[in-house]
Amino acid sequence: MYKKDIRTENLNIYNLHIEQVQQYKYLGSIVNYSNPIKEEIKERIALGIKTYHANQKFFKSRLVTKYSKLKLYRTVMRPIVTYARETWVLKETIIQTLLVCVRKILRRIFGPTKEN
Repeated sequence: MYKKDIRTENLNIYNLHIEQVQQYKYLGSIVNYSNPIKEEIKERIALGIKTYHANQKFFKSRLVTKYSKLKLYRTVMRPIVTYARETWVLKETIIQTLLVCVRKILRRIFGPTKEN
């Protein structure tokens, strides 16, 4: 179905007007007529980065062990980014985008490394 073929019609049920929208969020996933996964993944990455910034003091603290930081990343941040991933059809570019996000967050958590 092409964008030109989509008709917007008013729907009234028992004097209740139901508005037609181009997209909406249902259970954390974006639903629309074309279902582009790119938009969904961009929003998931943004939510993961927001989660990092919300916990930034914890991640930058030198009093917290790397193990604890990694555990928080695995239990909180990764599930936010990968929610509903079972329904995604991934292309190579999308996989690379997700990997870049993971590396960026882990670099921020662990900081710079010393090379031999």
